Amino acid sequence: MASLEPAPSIGSAGRSPAYRRLTDDQCRLLHDASLAILERTGVRLQLPEAVELLRRAGGSVEGDLVRIPASLVDWALSVAPRELTLFDRAGEPAITCAGDAVAFGPGSDCLNILDHRTGERRPARLADAVEGITLADALPSIDFVMSMFLPSDVDMRIADRYQMEVMLGHTTKPIVLVTYEHDGMVDCLEMAAAVAGGFEALARRPFVATYINVTRALVGNEDSLRKLFFLAERGLPALWVPVTSGGTTGPVTTAGNLALNNAGVLAGIVLAQLVREGTPLVVPGFGGDALDLRTMVDPYAEPDHRGTVPALAHWYGLPMFSLAGGSDAKVVDQQAAAEAALTLLVDALGGGHLIHDSGYLESGLTGSLAHLAICDELIAWIRQAIAPIRIDEETLALDLIDELGPDGSFLETDHTVRHYRERWYPGLIERWNHEAWRSRGGHTLAERAAARVDALLASHRPEPLTAEAQAAVREIVERAERSVATS
Repeated sequence: MASLEPAPSIGSAGRSPAYRRLTDDQCRLLHDASLAILERTGVRLQLPEAVELLRRAGGSVEGDLVRIPASLVDWALSVAPRELTLFDRAGEPAITCAGDAVAFGPGSDCLNILDHRTGERRPARLADAVEGITLADALPSIDFVMSMFLPSDVDMRIADRYQMEVMLGHTTKPIVLVTYEHDGMVDCLEMAAAVAGGFEALARRPFVATYINVTRALVGNEDSLRKLFFLAERGLPALWVPVTSGGTTGPVTTAGNLALNNAGVLAGIVLAQLVREGTPLVVPGFGGDALDLRTMVDPYAEPDHRGTVPALAHWYGLPMFSLAGGSDAKVVDQQAAAEAALTLLVDALGGGHLIHDSGYLESGLTGSLAHLAICDELIAWIRQAIAPIRIDEETLALDLIDELGPDGSFLETDHTVRHYRERWYPGLIERWNHEAWRSRGGHTLAERAAARVDALLASHRPEPLTAEAQAAVREIVERAERSVATS
């Protein structure tokens, strides 16, 4: 028989099948519309240093309103890094945000938890954050962590310090950090620097990326801008994520909403590069969403804007922070699993880079460890479904097919023994026949997920911080405690 040449090795660097909902021409139209908004309408910046920086760079200033010329945006886009590598706590590369690579994680700051042990929806506590981060560290398809829960049993003024202490102490995976004000961010990054060996070491091998959630596209509030400046000055990665809600803070049409929100994104890119050229900035991979004007709820799983913002971020060639895995369901049910699967698949095909909010229920108000475990299983399924296929002489098995002939059985062959483990086998998804399923307890997916959570929490021990790093982190938390006690 003719010899077959082995296929090129693709491996982890291979591209997944790409889904681009927007054409290049549509991306250009949105970009041009955003430039028009920046030049005609302008952005309101509530930090004098930001206004002055743009004035010196050629912006037109009226009070705190700044109009940004297209040439300045072009320059900023030309110098913004096209790739971001996040490291693990030990300083090893863990996630590359570029091309169609994807990584998955939970969300942050859920006010409530749906307790998988009792079925009770209740305010989250610090112990829930500890369990959530421990679980995220154990789940193999979860690549980065966020705080998951906003604990109600600590001083809310410094809750972010407690959350950061938990994340640093209970996972080695990269961290996406959310803080509530500038001083809290500084404390949390001091903790990370204490673990990394200083701010310079943290900038060289960042295992923390800070999420700056800007509440309106064309309004840079003082705290968000101070955060951006702090990060840019030190070369630390920032996630600059304006939010525009269709029908309230932006047009209800998807295109108008996208153009407005993207104007705010471009303004952030300009500011970051003016502060320090080459600042690593991550742009949104979500947006264009709107309130459900029947319920006035902000849906996390609506289809209207899906795939649009990742396509625009890829058109720019910038790292992005995407959103999937959450649900608007109130419990871990069929809706929760369906919405998680649909959103995760679309964002994975769209190359969403950092895809957060797995484990979210109730439109981000409630978190569930069982739902996070289900998302982990769905992510593993999706990764297998979009992985490159190896086609070569060994996998085609033409000699074996010829040897066994039309009526042969492949079950007993060495070839099957060598390769059967390459196929995907579920951990939670059920494949037994009905009688076997009944004999094993007849459990639902939610029940199996809750059992897996308990098993992992009982067996998994995250790698601890060194005693020195742990003491340094604890001192920063105690310093914050002393500060609020005297305020």
